[in-house]
Amino acid sequence: MTEDEPDVVVLRKSTHGTPVSEYADELRERLPDREVVHARTPEEERELVANAPVVAGMELDADLLDRAEAMELFACAYAGTGHLPLDALEDRGVAVTNASGVHGPNIGEHVVGNLLVFARRLHEGWRRQQNREWRHFKSHELQGSTVTVVGLGAIGQSVVERLQGFGVETIGVRYTPEKGGPTDEVVGFEDDAFHDALARTDYLAIACPLTETTRGLVGEAELKTLPPDAVLVNVARGPVVDTDALVWALRGHHLRGAALDVTDPEPLPEDHPLWNFENCLITPHCSGHTPEYYERLADIVAENVRRLDAGEELENRVI
Repeated sequence: MTEDEPDVVVLRKSTHGTPVSEYADELRERLPDREVVHARTPEEERELVANAPVVAGMELDADLLDRAEAMELFACAYAGTGHLPLDALEDRGVAVTNASGVHGPNIGEHVVGNLLVFARRLHEGWRRQQNREWRHFKSHELQGSTVTVVGLGAIGQSVVERLQGFGVETIGVRYTPEKGGPTDEVVGFEDDAFHDALARTDYLAIACPLTETTRGLVGEAELKTLPPDAVLVNVARGPVVDTDALVWALRGHHLRGAALDVTDPEPLPEDHPLWNFENCLITPHCSGHTPEYYERLADIVAENVRRLDAGEELENRVI
């Protein structure tokens, strides 16, 4: 095809602070016989989507959808697709795929890194170095602890995989515990089962989608159930954890610490008390921000372009 009738259009919105043009370049490398075009302006988006069978991007508004008459596949660059007009896409017969799996290695490492920071109290060492204090402190060991991972999707499985060799017990929490998983034990979200797991947890890693079930999943009752020496790491979505309850737990020594890559609200206001807690480490929703993000995403989309042509089942299909 020509640029007027491209095979794949990459929409203009970037993510993770990395130019989306790099995503288009990765797709061109994998699809050398296809016309991959990066729409750089709103006008280019409106013009190019009209004849493209595949559109790739972070979001798709109603105006673009109306213009995308030839679209057969919208390849969403996020794992979550709740922000998309899914009903309208389904009515049009457009397949939708997501980016599930691209964040496994990077966010898995982020979680394990934070577990080690709190286990070895590296943040305390950094604080004393900043004050030029040569003053000893006692740390902990990750070995022998119990790590509970909420959500056993690609990220949760990546966390468990990277914990191999650390000598920890693992508990997985998922909607369908009867399916099992890579952890030593798997439980569901039922109150009794979940609280029993929390009572035995030293480190709680939250890596689940935000749903009606998981919204507010960890509140004051759950934080009271966790041992006071436990650590919480959230790389899911901010509303999975009740922020006011977390402030209460950290302020009152009901929790040893927390590492938050996501918050509620987000961004976290400058005057929020969490910024000033020495036992709370905050990163600005960037655990997935690595150069490999677009590479992994392009692998999925390029394979789906091939499958679309062959009439095969699409990877990561949502509808």
